[in-house]
Amino acid sequence: MGKNFKMIAKTLYGLEDILADELRKLGASSVEKGVRNVAFEGDTGFMYKANLCCRTAIKILKPIHYFNVFDEEGLYKSIYAIPWEKYMKANGSLAIDATVYSKQFSHSQYVALKTKDAIVDRFRDNEGIRPDVDLDHPTLRINVHIDRNICTVSLDSSGQSLHKRGYKTASTLAPINEVLAAGMIMLAGWNGQCDLMDPMCGSGTILAEAAMIACNIPPNLNREEFGFETWPDFDVDLYELIEDAALKKVRDFHFKIYGADKDGIALKKAKENIKNANLQEFIELREQDFFASEKQTEKPMYLVFNPPYDERLSVSDIDAFYAEIGNTLKRGFPGTQAWLITSNMEALKNVGLRPSKKIKLFNGKLESRFVRYEMYEGSRKASKQ
Repeated sequence: MGKNFKMIAKTLYGLEDILADELRKLGASSVEKGVRNVAFEGDTGFMYKANLCCRTAIKILKPIHYFNVFDEEGLYKSIYAIPWEKYMKANGSLAIDATVYSKQFSHSQYVALKTKDAIVDRFRDNEGIRPDVDLDHPTLRINVHIDRNICTVSLDSSGQSLHKRGYKTASTLAPINEVLAAGMIMLAGWNGQCDLMDPMCGSGTILAEAAMIACNIPPNLNREEFGFETWPDFDVDLYELIEDAALKKVRDFHFKIYGADKDGIALKKAKENIKNANLQEFIELREQDFFASEKQTEKPMYLVFNPPYDERLSVSDIDAFYAEIGNTLKRGFPGTQAWLITSNMEALKNVGLRPSKKIKLFNGKLESRFVRYEMYEGSRKASKQ
């Protein structure tokens, strides 16, 4: 499979530990946690495996060049000097993503433009033709990261963000990102050991991610393509070997995942997405108002949900809404570990329960808290005894 090389897995804030653990379990070496990223080493086969199997990675980047940069001329010359003909053909297409933390460069779009100019000029000078720009389906997606005076140029092996699993064709007004949904379930400590319910399931993202976790199904099995598939050195036989090995690790799930929502249109979308992911046998959907519901089993259960924050989905009385969440948990869900995410810290106070855990996450750009309420059978004291 070749030599090991360094890679960077990008993730969402708060999921770094989960991603580092995922990579170690998959077989990565030299795993180092950063902020919104995890560095690691592996070979080409492991790069394929990380893209296919990591639930909390957004991108898997392969750094190919590092240099010091102090001005735009230096950036252009250093990018031009990279032997791009090793990575793509002149009649191919490219897209550039840039992130910049530097006094010299304040606009990431400008850095992306200068990078594009240098690459196409090299091809034009050497071969007489130049690659096109294709932001959606390029032959090669390139990532440029400038941190003060250090520039890292990477090949993006993922292509489109890995949260785009391929099963979600129907979406609601305030959908949750697939990577965030998977990360929440894993942070909650659920991996299929009991029933799980999302009582405000929307388009079913938490349900689908939970089913894939419970059955150890590779999360990106339904994707149409990865970035590395258009690379000159793509080894299709090796990829199929990796995919077959991952599918052999799929396991049985002996409990049930329940999804409920009072919006019938949202439930139709959830049903469509779950069918696209071939997960219907594990998930049961029902049209139901959470506030009029109760637990249907005496066995332990996890609740994981994403209630409205009064941001993209407005609620007439958000404080009363969150108070009713607390009342419903106390009345109808004993023996439950309930987890919810919200960016509305004031409304959260109205739940009227003391969270046993609070984790800082971001839902999109909204700073949020992922909180746990432990709903004991009887009193907490009796439960401990």
